[in-house]
Amino acid sequence: MSIVIKDTEIPGREGRFDVLVEDDIIAGISHSEDGDRVISGAGKYLLPGFVNTHCHAAMSLFRGYADDLPLQIWLNEHIWPLESKLTAEDVYWGTKLACLEMIKSGTVAFNDMYFFMEAAARGVEEMGMKATLSHGFIDLGDEGRREEEIKRTEKFVAHIPGSKLVKPALGPHGVYTVSREGLEWCSRYSRKHELGVHMHLAETEQEMEQFGEGYQGNITDYLGEIGLLNNRLIGAHCVWLDDMDMENISRAGATVSHNPVSNMKLGVGKPMDYPFMRSAGVRVTLGTDSCASNNSLDMLETAKMAALQQKMGGDPTVLTAVEAYHMITRGGAEALNTGGGVIEEGMAADMILLEKGVKGAPGHNPISDIIYSLKGSDVTHVMINGRIVMGDRKVDNEDEIVREATARAMRLLKEVA
Repeated sequence: MSIVIKDTEIPGREGRFDVLVEDDIIAGISHSEDGDRVISGAGKYLLPGFVNTHCHAAMSLFRGYADDLPLQIWLNEHIWPLESKLTAEDVYWGTKLACLEMIKSGTVAFNDMYFFMEAAARGVEEMGMKATLSHGFIDLGDEGRREEEIKRTEKFVAHIPGSKLVKPALGPHGVYTVSREGLEWCSRYSRKHELGVHMHLAETEQEMEQFGEGYQGNITDYLGEIGLLNNRLIGAHCVWLDDMDMENISRAGATVSHNPVSNMKLGVGKPMDYPFMRSAGVRVTLGTDSCASNNSLDMLETAKMAALQQKMGGDPTVLTAVEAYHMITRGGAEALNTGGGVIEEGMAADMILLEKGVKGAPGHNPISDIIYSLKGSDVTHVMINGRIVMGDRKVDNEDEIVREATARAMRLLKEVA
């Protein structure tokens, strides 16, 4: 069945257009297209769907729990004890809750690292989203635990082939939670199977100080020696990298996932050095991190916060609306290789309709309005791979997902009380 979106505005193009979707691609863009199903785009912008390049989806179960605490206390005394009680079904429902929120705020694809990832993949498939999923590999220097993490990773990767929506990746948590031997195995496995790598990198000053106690050199030199610093790597946070690190990342073609809201909420100490990254040619995308350290998975909120935080240094021209828009659309789509990210014929039909309303008036600069004025709640329709997963702000089984995820979260709290 073909779908045509009628009389819509596409930022960057003058006038109004009809956009035809056949199967899972954009088949035509003109002033007159016909299809089996018609959706009105009048008064709305048609955009590429947003892409979230760093998330722990099932942590939606922890939203609002243990807020406003120092990072290590938050992790050691609150989050990790809860995570120790998680089951596969908890992760399934937590992932579906996160997918529901992301869909309702215009996100079509995300990059996720967590546990029980077969259950997460089931939830993602049922919600109709695109995702790159990785098992969170943590060995803490223990050989026995490392072997178990290898088995879990191999099992998950074998579970995924054939999906049109979900891709596997490697998920070494970070240099402070994974031994060199564990990282070397991830590097070899990634290279052998041509898989992406998703890891936390230089999030806190404490992390970097701890790393410096065991290695005399830059953290990116260390990753380069191991074979992880390449165009398959997405490094999340990257706040405490120095200039040489950022130049190394640029030369390697790796991607940075900037998580400004999570960084501010957890008090990591300073903003990421975006001006230097831009000058060095680093590919920067945006992520929300989890609902436990952000509370929201709204990529428009993240994009606005990213732009505003960078301007606090005194230069209002740093990280423009155009740059932020690129980060959450084409930049993110290219990093995760979703096939979308731009409204052009032949591209994957991963698109959203965003209602302009009063916040979009008078409309001097659509991209500026999208980043600084409009919200995820202004998204009315979401299409992923040519399928409508949200129409008129309604997603299938919303009430059930909220109810079941809430019940799972309450059970976890009782178990650690």
